[in-house]
Amino acid sequence: MISAKENRTTRISIRATAKQKELIARAAVRSNKTISEFVLENAIEAAEALELNNANFILSPEDYKAFLAILDEPPKPIPALRKLLSQPGVIDDPQN
Repeated sequence: MISAKENRTTRISIRATAKQKELIARAAVRSNKTISEFVLENAIEAAEALELNNANFILSPEDYKAFLAILDEPPKPIPALRKLLSQPGVIDDPQN
């Protein structure tokens, strides 16, 4: 993860509407951050999430075959998970 507090030597400028700036400013105040800190931290989070979604990995042919074999295996039963999913959830209607 890239820290938002590292040596800041490059400037980023963006344009926003007055309403957009007001919204960001309110959110920054609620987060106890400056507008710059808030925008930068949230932009970094979004950029890192996109990077992770586009991550690739390379496997040898043998490792690739092993990987596919694991994916093709039937799921292993997890009794605690089965029990949890058989109980009504907090938003389920108790009448049904």
